[in-house]
Amino acid sequence: MTATTHPRTTSRRPGAAGRTSTATRDATATREATATREATGLREATGPGRDLAGLAALLADGTRAAICLALLDGRAWTAGELAVHTGVTASTTSEHLGRLIDGGLLVERRQGRHRYVQLADGRVADLLEDLTAFAEPGPPPVRTLRAATASAAMARGRTCYDHLAGRLGVAIADGLTRAGLLDQTGGFALTEAGRAWLTTTLGVDPATLTAGRRPVARPCLDWTERRTHLAGAAGAQIRRRFDEQGWTRPIGAGRAVRLTPAGGAALRDLLDIDPTPLL
Repeated sequence: MTATTHPRTTSRRPGAAGRTSTATRDATATREATATREATGLREATGPGRDLAGLAALLADGTRAAICLALLDGRAWTAGELAVHTGVTASTTSEHLGRLIDGGLLVERRQGRHRYVQLADGRVADLLEDLTAFAEPGPPPVRTLRAATASAAMARGRTCYDHLAGRLGVAIADGLTRAGLLDQTGGFALTEAGRAWLTTTLGVDPATLTAGRRPVARPCLDWTERRTHLAGAAGAQIRRRFDEQGWTRPIGAGRAVRLTPAGGAALRDLLDIDPTPLL
């Protein structure tokens, strides 16, 4: 009697290529589902509601939000730099940049073979800073001494697109108010004395205060201090003069700036501000 043999069934575990293919398909499906949900929401909205929903959809993605916040330093970044910063692939970064440009939040410049992007204008920067403050972010987890040092530097002084923020920016706004140069009681505006101080004492060209559509002075809620610092054309010109005079210096490649000893002396002389907590 001949024994009947049955073929054995063996199971094969998917290799690295199979796992990669599955992960890619899952990521693509997730992006497509997100785009479908966003498009459905936009179709249901009309008029201003549709415009607001479209803006919210642009910033609702974590990677796009991180790109916009990185560009708050006022510089133009390449797509490759933003890909490294956000930790996503170059192709994904390019897709996000296309949506942000089409939505009017970013503008693109090409120089030779390089593609640069930056925030469209100061209004976009103001919007991002206001939303960040409104969201009331908690302090980021600090795991290393280097991270703690960077976080402290950002809180002490930083740029917010084209003006100064952090404790330094708030101290300048407070000093201007105490000196009667900035009025925060009936709104937020430079006084006549404030305009004279900017154009004479600080040496700002008067034409720069009225160029374009930006307000001369605009309150900007500081997301670390939870108080107001000065934005608008006046804020931009003060930051420019601080840079030109060497009163502030950038720290590394980020947004943090430090007040120099000469800057501390200028704060004391010009606005009677004690620079000790800012140095």
